[in-house]
Amino acid sequence: MLAAAGIAYSQLGAPVRPGDPLPGLTPTETALFDAGKEDFLEVESPEDGLGPAFNGRSCAECHNAPGVGGIGNQSVTRAGRLEQGRFNEPEGGSLIHKFSNPDHACQPQIPHNANVVATRIPIAIFGDGLIDAIPDAAIRALEDPGDRDGDGVRGRAALITDAASGQQRVGRFGWKAQQATLLSFAGDAYVNEMGITNDIFRGEVGTGIGFQQMAACDKVPDPEDKRDPVTGRRGVDNFTNFMKLLAPIGRAPGRPESQRGERVFMDIGCATCHRPVLMTGPSEVAALRQRPVPLFSDLLLHDIGTGDGIAQAAAGPNEFRTPPLWGLRTRKLLMHDGASLTPEQAIDRHRGEATRARDRFRALPPPDRDALRAFFDTL
Repeated sequence: MLAAAGIAYSQLGAPVRPGDPLPGLTPTETALFDAGKEDFLEVESPEDGLGPAFNGRSCAECHNAPGVGGIGNQSVTRAGRLEQGRFNEPEGGSLIHKFSNPDHACQPQIPHNANVVATRIPIAIFGDGLIDAIPDAAIRALEDPGDRDGDGVRGRAALITDAASGQQRVGRFGWKAQQATLLSFAGDAYVNEMGITNDIFRGEVGTGIGFQQMAACDKVPDPEDKRDPVTGRRGVDNFTNFMKLLAPIGRAPGRPESQRGERVFMDIGCATCHRPVLMTGPSEVAALRQRPVPLFSDLLLHDIGTGDGIAQAAAGPNEFRTPPLWGLRTRKLLMHDGASLTPEQAIDRHRGEATRARDRFRALPPPDRDALRAFFDTL
């Protein structure tokens, strides 16, 4: 089944390099991708609206390995207070920015009463257009919050109000599935990571920084993301086009034992959450329409015992969205905090809903472990 998913995706065209567009785009779509990539790479300045508080000066600063749109060496910090299972977000939000514009009067700090401080690494955005095109109903069909089948897994969809449309949607982007569409995801990153306000997220954010102080530090009128007078597109539109049309990392050729490793992956229960394939629905982009998406995720929220204590959007302190595994072989840091260096280390950290799968993994004989490793090398 998993190998078939890789074959099905290859029907989109020849293998692509990380950072390349989806195969099969029209000339117009390719031009939109190129314009979006240029904006994604652009380094912002305070005159463009950067800050007052920020984590990076460009999107590519945090998304660059193994190509534009991948992960990076940067990490972000979130903090707050967790009491009796309830997370209390500080004024200005839980995101603690690393940098600020001179004279640094609006530099966020970890609150003195915070008892939760969490580190998160960037998530690669390869293939996000395909994820965006998966219907909400397809994700909700996988929900099992009451564990009806008795397998110990109780995934649930992150039902949120999409910031761009105002409609209730299923969240699917971010570690906590906090955004439902690429446009909202782009707007959220623009204001939170670079401090550039836009039509979707109009207010500056800074932990512990009051509204008046933040306004005094901000010299550019909001919203700072302006429409281009020629194209009519905003920066968030360009970012959305780039992510929407960015190709995923395809499967690598496997060794003979990798097929057996696929079966092991299925047999021990990893595929219960890391679903091999979901299907896209209708799309105005032919390369995204009715396509198999071999992302190895159900895009649901789960408690696997590695929660960072931060509640966000519909996700509780102990929940994370199942991270897609496509492109796994290109990542050096795994899990939300980057603390795992191999898939085996990541699996061994699983608890909660993943306890049964983890215990089966621990009981595998060496030949099966070798086969599983060979399978991971193809992702």
